[in-house]
Amino acid sequence: MRLKNKVAIVTGAGAGIGRAIAERFGAEGAAVVIAEVDTTNGESAAQAISKGGEALFVQTDVSDEAQVQAMTGKALDRYGRIDILCNNAAVLLVHEEAPAHELSNEAWDRTMAVNLRGYWLCSKYVIPTMLRQGSGSVIHVASPTGIFGFTRLTAYSTSKGGVIGLMRAMAADYAPHHIRVNAIIPGTIDTPMNAVELSDPQMRKHFAEIAPARRLGTPQDLAGIAVFLASEDSDYCVGGIFTVDGGLTAV
Repeated sequence: MRLKNKVAIVTGAGAGIGRAIAERFGAEGAAVVIAEVDTTNGESAAQAISKGGEALFVQTDVSDEAQVQAMTGKALDRYGRIDILCNNAAVLLVHEEAPAHELSNEAWDRTMAVNLRGYWLCSKYVIPTMLRQGSGSVIHVASPTGIFGFTRLTAYSTSKGGVIGLMRAMAADYAPHHIRVNAIIPGTIDTPMNAVELSDPQMRKHFAEIAPARRLGTPQDLAGIAVFLASEDSDYCVGGIFTVDGGLTAV
């Protein structure tokens, strides 16, 4: 098993991409901390992993500094170390997104609080442990919207562009300490976050057809690259952007 004796924190691990990554980490031998705001989903994910491995659910709003600090403390109390942090928790306020001049302050602030501040806060409280250990891997789940312009996604696109900037700054700071920081960029993945858009058969067909692979992605498509980045196999991968998008960004 590629992650045996490792401890991983996965945020937003109750459903979708986060859950697929958390379950795969568990299958690869890691003890997994499920940092999830939704109690039902978080407990369900932890129970699924615990059937064949070790998991701990900690209810966590990643935009809340006290909750992030408490979650990190509980992980250390239980396992004594943290080897992997996968920052995945995010919100997409579909019905509130708009061009910049129409976007509400509330939609902007909430999106930034979870999608960018949350990544920074989790990193802020996990990195000191990795520095003491002299090793670690941080994985940020970003988005193509952080690289290319997408209409009516002002807050979400900006937050994900910020995630890529955060990843690069962290990669430069922490590589000398043997802490790898990288980003995964999913394409259009069939997850609860995208359920509104993908509920329309025409939109679903459109998103499948614009990717050269001619299909939507699944959360499981992200799990393999996450394991690679979490394991020693990626020891020389620093500051990388790894696309898992069926070729969407290649055309």
